[in-house]
Amino acid sequence: MIASLFHAAFYNPIYNALIALIALIPGGDVGVAVILLTVIIRLLLLPFSLSAARTQRAMKILEPKIKELKVKYKDDKEREAVETLALYRAAEVNPFASLLMAFIQIPVLLALYWVFRYESFTVVNAALIYGFTPLPHAVSLRFFGIASVLGKSITLAVLAGLSQLFQAHLALSGTMKPAPGAKKGDFQSVIGMQLKYVFPFLIAAISYSTSGAVALYFIATNLAGSAQEWHVRRTIAKEVVELEASN
Repeated sequence: MIASLFHAAFYNPIYNALIALIALIPGGDVGVAVILLTVIIRLLLLPFSLSAARTQRAMKILEPKIKELKVKYKDDKEREAVETLALYRAAEVNPFASLLMAFIQIPVLLALYWVFRYESFTVVNAALIYGFTPLPHAVSLRFFGIASVLGKSITLAVLAGLSQLFQAHLALSGTMKPAPGAKKGDFQSVIGMQLKYVFPFLIAAISYSTSGAVALYFIATNLAGSAQEWHVRRTIAKEVVELEASN
């Protein structure tokens, strides 16, 4: 049941989208198709991404008040939780928005990985193709004729790690930067350090151990996330100022 739902909702649509993009791209470059598909996915998820970004910035502004509640109700955790949720509601903040975004992306990434693990692309799987999906006349499994999208690519893996490092740097310099006076062992500081220095190595390792296609997905989604961060800083600054003024 779960497997059938996963195939119907993620695996089959992603496979058909890739086949259609390969058919539309001159030369049938599968790597370019992965990048275009990633951009399309990011655009579809943009409302959730912007909501998560707004939440991160709002929670940064609310941080002093949250710390006050922790001190005020240090002996009453239940009351602290109630007051914290009330603070979030007053500021119209959903603290789980970032987690929702992560959970949405996980099945997409898994579907992409399995598609490249089980489908050859040189031969179209007729059992999965929708009636309206255009079929490619040519298929290139080397990204711009250089790196394989099915096999391992150290170059693409390194680029995936570097793109994650760049995105993490933007995030830390914005919403996740440790507050002044924060202790070295604070949870926020630990998460920030892991995001900036550990995740890039993790992303690079995953990219190299899977395929060039997954590495390209990480590269494209990280660069799209960096562009989104820039967009949030430029266009949503007014919302942040208004929220800060109201608190």
